[in-house]
This record gives sequence, structure tokens and C-alpha cells, in this order.
Amino acid sequence: MRRDLLLWFALACATAFAEDPAMRPGRQALDKYQTYVREAEARIQQEIQSPTYLWAARSPARWERVRGGEAVVESWNAQGDTDIGDALIHDWIGACFIPGVKLTQVVTFLQNYAVHKNYYRPEVIDSRLLEHNGNGYRLYYRLVKKKILTVVLNTEHTATYYPLSATRMVTSSYTTRIAEVKGAGTPEERELPPGKDHGFLWRLNTYWRLEEKDGGVYIECRTISLTRTVLYGLGWLINPIIRSLPRESLAHMLTATSEGVRSQAP
Repeated sequence: MRRDLLLWFALACATAFAEDPAMRPGRQALDKYQTYVREAEARIQQEIQSPTYLWAARSPARWERVRGGEAVVESWNAQGDTDIGDALIHDWIGACFIPGVKLTQVVTFLQNYAVHKNYYRPEVIDSRLLEHNGNGYRLYYRLVKKKILTVVLNTEHTATYYPLSATRMVTSSYTTRIAEVKGAGTPEERELPPGKDHGFLWRLNTYWRLEEKDGGVYIECRTISLTRTVLYGLGWLINPIIRSLPRESLAHMLTATSEGVRSQAP
């Protein structure tokens, strides 16, 4: 098939996908996701209490890459995602090292949600703190997912910070609201009603693990998300988008966090 015809066909399929909103994930998919999350969180609790606190330190090769300044991102399981019928669970983890900074500087940056839009672009184009109570935060992100298709999401999250020691901190955050935006940035902008979105993001849990040592701070992040399963016949086009976005988003978040912390360091 000629390249121009192939491109036209791809765009036509993408348009068809965009005009065919998905239903909300089924009860069975949500139950499987919650079971998956419970098991993951139980393991995280075991890991943070173990002698090998950092995920990066569990592999000499991985540790060497992180110590060398690389942001290393890997799938938690062999596939990177788990098919649970009418939805996919994506599970990715990554790590990097920020030299010359303190744990307090990293935590201060993470909690300064109003500036995240300046560092996490192009995926986060707006961010703000909605509420703060002790170690708990409620925040808003406007997310943009762009790869052939462009999807804009208004999202709200709760985040909790758990100090483990003077040099260690863990956090967990959960989406409490996700609404897809149609016509974003135009006079016709509106949120799609629940159950009429396209399923690019139904749930997102984020777990940070921080440790100050070796003259800097190691930052690790694990994300577990839930998205739709692609309609039959469009998998060849849409599957690579849905399956690659979680990894790309996590890699970008790690490097952007490192840059943001260092830019605000005295």
C-alpha cells in the first residue's frame, strides 16, 4: 500500500476510534484492578521495610545505570500490561539519581503542585493544589496524551506523604476523578459525561520512593494504571499508543522531576 494511502487509512481509523466512546470499565475489570493494586501495595510495604529499600539496588546492572545518571524505566511484569477482558492494567517502575540535592528539596518540589505545569509539559499543561491537610494533598492536573490522537483529561488526585526517616520518604497518590475534555482550548470546550470517554485513562495510582544518600537523592516511581481494551480491528493502530504511553509518561516524569528539583535548588 502506498505510504499516503496508509496514512489516510490510519487517520480514518483513528477518527472512527475517537468518535466511538467506550463504556466505563466493567465491574469485573474494576475488581481485578483493585485486587492487583492490593497485592502490589502489600509487596511495596514489604520492600520498604526490607534491607534492600530501593528497587534500583536489586540489580547490579540497573544500579550502575542509575548511578551513572540514567533514568531507568522497566515493566514490572514481562509484558508491561495485563489484559483483564474489557480493560488493560499497566504497571511500570523507574528510577534516577539527582546528585547534589537533599531529600527536603525533592519533597518540596513534589509538593509544590502549582509549578508542575512548568516542568511536566507537554503532558501536564495545568496543575494546582486544591487542598492541603497535614501530610495529605488534593491536587488537579490537566493531562494531554498525544500520539496520532490527542486526548485532554481533567484529573483530580489525592496524595499522602509518609516520612520513614530523616533520609527516606514514600508517597502514594490516587486519581479520584478523571474527565475527558472535548474541544479543549476552544469556546466549545466541555467535559464528556462519565461512561462516554474514550478510555485512555480510567485509573492511575502512583507510588514514589525517595532516599538521600551518596551525595544526592534517589527517586523511584511506580505507576499502575487502567485503560480500555482496543476495539477489534483497530489494535494495529491504537494498541501501540495505549501500551507505550505509560512507559513514556513515567520516563518523562522522572527526568522532569530531576530537572525541576535542580532548577529550584539554591
